Amino acid sequence: MTEFDELRQLAAQTRHFINSSGDEALALRAIVHAHDVVLGIFPASDGLGLHVIKGDAILRQIADHGVHVDYSHTAIALQTREQAVTLQRLLN
Repeated sequence: MTEFDELRQLAAQTRHFINSSGDEALALRAIVHAHDVVLGIFPASDGLGLHVIKGDAILRQIADHGVHVDYSHTAIALQTREQAVTLQRLLN
């Protein structure tokens, strides 16, 4: 399984959770609050686009220092990068 397949599965689980909740906005906030890293995924010309909605500091620490950090993560499927950026601004 590729990382993109995992992200697609996580996004499907997130979508199901949000759609089956009584309050979709509250469910979305709960998902973001419950995870250290939240990625927005969306269609892109080269396949799948990614935008970090939450957790950029954790990912930067891993990339810059090569340290192992345990963190929880999930993905949210969106239609565009602009939606991911807007969601990031609204939820952080």
